[in-house]
Amino acid sequence: MLETPTIIKTEAQSAAVIRLTIPREEIQNVMGPGIMELMSTLGSQGVSPAGPLFSHHLRMDPGIFDFEIGVPVNGPFTPSGRVEQGLLPAATVARTVYSGPYEELGDAWGEFGEWIASEGHESAADLWECYLSGPESGTDSSKWQTQLNRPLLRIG
Repeated sequence: MLETPTIIKTEAQSAAVIRLTIPREEIQNVMGPGIMELMSTLGSQGVSPAGPLFSHHLRMDPGIFDFEIGVPVNGPFTPSGRVEQGLLPAATVARTVYSGPYEELGDAWGEFGEWIASEGHESAADLWECYLSGPESGTDSSKWQTQLNRPLLRIG
């Protein structure tokens, strides 16, 4: 289920990220270990996330995911291993919140994309998801919430 979409302006946000380019079907195998590596690296430096975990998909290809797993940070940290400095960009975005299991995120993005097109907006090549609540909040996946953000090149 999607909330009513809105158009907002975001500010640039410094982040700690791990960049991955993988076959689409590998997403479930790399997210968990990537999140653990990211959080462990920051934790070992005493750095706390300044917002929810996100995945920033840099280009859309049906067979390949080219994306960053990240968290916003308010202060400096030392890049280590695969964890590096990143940035969620300042942008005008279409935004909504999807409630439901991760397995249905593709359908939610499809519905959201239809709304964007029906409003006459033109999307940029990237998009990002912020994981507001998920498995850590309980086993009822219908209550999990993911914020969907699609930068816009043109507003209808």
